[in-house]
Amino acid sequence: MRDRLVVMAAGLWWGSLTAIGFVAVPLLFRHLPSPQIAGNMAAQLFTAQTWLSVACGLVLLIFRPKQPGALSGRAGTALIFVVLGMLLALLIEFAVAPHIRARDNLALWHGVGTAMYAVQWLCAGALLWRQARAPGG
Repeated sequence: MRDRLVVMAAGLWWGSLTAIGFVAVPLLFRHLPSPQIAGNMAAQLFTAQTWLSVACGLVLLIFRPKQPGALSGRAGTALIFVVLGMLLALLIEFAVAPHIRARDNLALWHGVGTAMYAVQWLCAGALLWRQARAPGG
């Protein structure tokens, strides 16, 4: 059961990042009447995504392998991906998003936030890829 919970958390993390960042938010900007309305709604979705990312990361940390040497090799790399992904989610929410909401150098902060989101997506994807492998594979 522990292995399945870890795969589900990794899948939810990567899938929600994909759905929000690459489907929902672009649709908001395409279909809502103004960029301001779309931006406000996107900010709310990204805030929800932050807390979902943190929750999934916590599940992955709590249920990671506990045996001796678990921080070496594959499990150690997975731990780095979890911590980095969670850190990026929190940095986007508390360091980048306030600048975007204030429209403070919008192009710069939007670019930084987008890059950080993409790296978080890659971390979650790498975790899912590793966790979804067949045992011993």
